[in-house]
Amino acid sequence: MKPITIEFSLKTAAGDFKEDTVALHTPEELFQYVAPGGGCESMPDDVDEIQIVMLSPEHPNTQNPIADLRCTLELGMVFITGPLAEILQTTEEIIDKAGRGELSDSFLTVIGAKG
Repeated sequence: MKPITIEFSLKTAAGDFKEDTVALHTPEELFQYVAPGGGCESMPDDVDEIQIVMLSPEHPNTQNPIADLRCTLELGMVFITGPLAEILQTTEEIIDKAGRGELSDSFLTVIGAKG
């Protein structure tokens, strides 16, 4: 997997303002970031949108090109954009880790899984 970029955006009357960007290099780093005690817990309360962007694979999937199609999944205020296969794999891991209590309350709140 290529690097993952996470952008935290604030919406203001004057337009969008990017608050912070975090670059991660592996899915493990992403899940460490959204785990209890990870960097996700230091997000400001006034963040309106979080963009998680996964880059396209280095080598295209020639046997199944649909795996590389770019798509966006919205979970609460989190938008995950990247190749379809990577989005599906990440989503399965989010569901699994949420069920095992391995995601921070902050992340669960922003994806709409906790009130």
